[in-house]
Amino acid sequence: MKSSVTRRSIVAAGAMLALPRALRAQALFDTDVVIVGAGAAGLGAARACVRDGKRFVMLEARDRIGGRVFTDASLGAPYDAGAYYIHWAERNPWRPIASELGVALRDDRTIASGVWLSFENGRPVDRSSRRRNFGDLSRRFDPDEGEVPDVSFIQRVADAPELVQGARGLARMAVGEEPERVSALDYARLWEGDDLIAPEGYGALAQRFGAGFPVKLSTPVTHIRWDGRGVVVESPAGRLSARAVIVTVPVGVLAAGAVRFTPELPALTQEGLGGLAMGALTKIGLRFDGNRFGLPVNSNLWDEIPGVGGVNFECWPFDRNLIVALFGGDFARSVLAQGERAAVETMLDRLTAILGPQVRAAFKGASVNGWATDPFSMGCYSHALPGQAGARAKLAQPVGERIWFAGEATAVGDGEFGAAMTAGGAFLAGEAAARAVRI
Repeated sequence: MKSSVTRRSIVAAGAMLALPRALRAQALFDTDVVIVGAGAAGLGAARACVRDGKRFVMLEARDRIGGRVFTDASLGAPYDAGAYYIHWAERNPWRPIASELGVALRDDRTIASGVWLSFENGRPVDRSSRRRNFGDLSRRFDPDEGEVPDVSFIQRVADAPELVQGARGLARMAVGEEPERVSALDYARLWEGDDLIAPEGYGALAQRFGAGFPVKLSTPVTHIRWDGRGVVVESPAGRLSARAVIVTVPVGVLAAGAVRFTPELPALTQEGLGGLAMGALTKIGLRFDGNRFGLPVNSNLWDEIPGVGGVNFECWPFDRNLIVALFGGDFARSVLAQGERAAVETMLDRLTAILGPQVRAAFKGASVNGWATDPFSMGCYSHALPGQAGARAKLAQPVGERIWFAGEATAVGDGEFGAAMTAGGAFLAGEAAARAVRI
């Protein structure tokens, strides 16, 4: 058989070896880093890559950037259908980003101008006792008050029956999940601080920031191979080889097997995924014709069905003709399972029970944002299951020094994942992953 080795191939190989190491690596791979997802974590990773001079390709399954940081303007007035608060603003990266872009932010306390009213099945009730218990409930989840065990919310208040209903409301509205399924220790680790709000939308801020980054939209990644040197990432756009991949896909989507890995992910990573779940916090925007039903701007109506769940109706945010219904847990899942039209009817029924038939007369349209049924999120954000508070640390470990999982699920803070469950934490996680990639 005639040899395929020629003088030309020998010269080419010699020239290749003579190149600096960085250039040889570039020749081996299509790019340095593939960033899977253009949500907050993906945008953080992209900025870090730009600053470090790393080549990258960003692939996004949706037809827009931002992920769960999304401002819905479909009703003619914007509202944040996903992330709303810029939490712990003292160290949240989105605060300086907003300043750089000239985007106005407001302290959330400055918009608490309306009334707060409580109802049960549409009937007014006195919640003063619940408010008095809230301080005791908060201390149960405050690590400064003593050790918080890795048990469920319900187990944490098992010795205080007067706090059980409050624990249910806290889990459903802060985490989006039933209290029996949420780790008290994981929740207790979360950072506290000042909260800011972007009147024009957190999602609109993310859109402005991400507009300058190259991204391939409507390109869901389906397969990641790491059985050779580097990684190979497969999507409808074809195959990309890279030194590393940063996976910012929500844990609900990963757990559902939407992205296949070859070889399978190591046991430690799978344990991390298995110890996390996604809540079902849901927002439905309702537009009205200008009738404000006698309610001041930024009023809140809390309506509860005992044993089922509650809905908070945020009325006329930023003086807009909108009411945003916010609810979570299994109640949210059951509402979404009915379909969007029925979900809107359920919210209108609840609001009509409180305010009367004028609600339907003034109603003009709705938009449903059910993150739990969204195939690209499969939930609002992550939480650790009881007994699994170490799951985030397991998922955050790089795989083979070439796969990093980054997002709100792995948002470390002070070594205790205090930035988890936030868009700010997701951004920080994406940045950290990109900086860790060696080229």
